[in-house]
Amino acid sequence: MKYQTCAVLICIIWDFVHLNIYQFHNFVTVFTRSMASKTQVGFVGLGNMGNPMAKNLLKHGYPVIATDVFPESCKEVQELGAQVIVDNPAEVAEKADRIITMLPSSPNVIDVYTGPNGILKKVKKGSLLIDSSTIDPSVSKEMAAAAEKLGAVFMDAPVSGGVGAASSGKLTFMVGGAEEEFTAAKELLSCMGANVVYCGQVGTGQAAKICNNMLLAIGMIGTSETMNLGIRLGLDPKLLAKILNMSSGRCWSSDTYNPVPGVMEGVPSGNNYQGGFGTQLMAKDLGLAQNTATNTRTPAPLGSLAHQIYRMMCARGYANKDFSSVFQFLREEEGQ
Repeated sequence: MKYQTCAVLICIIWDFVHLNIYQFHNFVTVFTRSMASKTQVGFVGLGNMGNPMAKNLLKHGYPVIATDVFPESCKEVQELGAQVIVDNPAEVAEKADRIITMLPSSPNVIDVYTGPNGILKKVKKGSLLIDSSTIDPSVSKEMAAAAEKLGAVFMDAPVSGGVGAASSGKLTFMVGGAEEEFTAAKELLSCMGANVVYCGQVGTGQAAKICNNMLLAIGMIGTSETMNLGIRLGLDPKLLAKILNMSSGRCWSSDTYNPVPGVMEGVPSGNNYQGGFGTQLMAKDLGLAQNTATNTRTPAPLGSLAHQIYRMMCARGYANKDFSSVFQFLREEEGQ
């Protein structure tokens, strides 16, 4: 009986010690992950969108290692506490194993990842590479394949929301890539966005983005035409916008980003169409939509017409103005 009692006590003591070792191990694991989550993040491309995105990472406590083709673009994030400013993407990859890129076009992405000073020249095995540029889905797939050969993971995560949402940390990210890597990507993207949506394998994030932007362009042209017609008919533009926004014609271009100067504050139309999302970039995105529509034999007549209008605007001096300047373009066209 005495031996049985001793055995029971030994078992109880062992279970207590084992349980506390297990709990301690869990504590150390969670603590380690928490510490690791705040390790440096690389950021390539500090333009109108990339700059506020990098700032939001800094606000959330992430040390940022940044670079941009224009060194002056790095000054602001450096003043806010960016850990290191380096000369090229390869140097970013040397110092960080989580990198976000925000670039204007497919050729820029190809160069930043695979060029002579590209990320993949120095990338570490196990690195997570997140591209938030809007590019051809086929290029995203090419970059993912090239990264995989070097033991790294590439995900496409283009954004919607514009400069305002980038500044306030309320972007929407459309993510394509290996589903098991989505949680790690979401940890970073949630610092810069209010919505982080998994779309599927690599390239599906880009597919969602170009579909969204095709609709956005069509909607902005429609809103601009409608507002212009109403003004020509003698309606006050603020009154017309109010009516549209309580009626079935309501859309993002009418209630959040109205293209008519003086109707809304805090939008590019109130600032001579400066800032925001450039006409040239919209034309580029519509070109991507048209290429994919052609490749998939998908009829997109309004998307095609929108593409032609924005290309025409670029030729008429609107390339660097916000895409809502299509209202101004239409006003000028009516006088010719």
